[in-house]
Amino acid sequence: MRLLEISAESHGVVLDIAYATPRNFTGKPVYVRSGCYLHPDAAARLKGAAQLAQPLGLRLKIFDAFRPSEAQWVLWNFRPDREFLADPRQGSPHSRGVAVDLTLIDAEGNELDMGTAFDAFTPLSHHANRDIASAAQRNRFLLLGLMTAAGWDFYGNEWWHYQLFQSKKYPVLGDAVLDRPMLPQSALTSMTSGI
Repeated sequence: MRLLEISAESHGVVLDIAYATPRNFTGKPVYVRSGCYLHPDAAARLKGAAQLAQPLGLRLKIFDAFRPSEAQWVLWNFRPDREFLADPRQGSPHSRGVAVDLTLIDAEGNELDMGTAFDAFTPLSHHANRDIASAAQRNRFLLLGLMTAAGWDFYGNEWWHYQLFQSKKYPVLGDAVLDRPMLPQSALTSMTSGI
């Protein structure tokens, strides 16, 4: 299976891959390099969403896309929370290359207020939570509208997460499908050791 690399040039998006930094719920980088990849079906829908956002003076900012199955294990071992993480034994839509974590930014590059940060594992992150400011609710619904109009499904517990419908028809993939690894060798070694 060949995944497509997503770039600012190819899709008109901004990349800020959180798991290549300590700005994620683990507090440390999970990936050794920043990379954004999607299955061709998902890449086409991402381009469609970016094109819908453009006339509104908005762009998509991507926090994560393809997440190698080994990385899903790293996240799960850190915090096995079914409300916010897919059990890697069932496979995450991210590990199938058909999910994105993202937000909207304005013309100056500022993130729109969504009521919580990305990766905030709290009920406030649920799409329909009304305990956030009305402006943040509007921004979430704007993102929801753009993404669903472009053919994406959403996950109700995370305002930032979108995936293709019928995501389980796509195979779970590991770091080996990439030309250049995103994971440190230690993560790959621990996976082959049976973790």
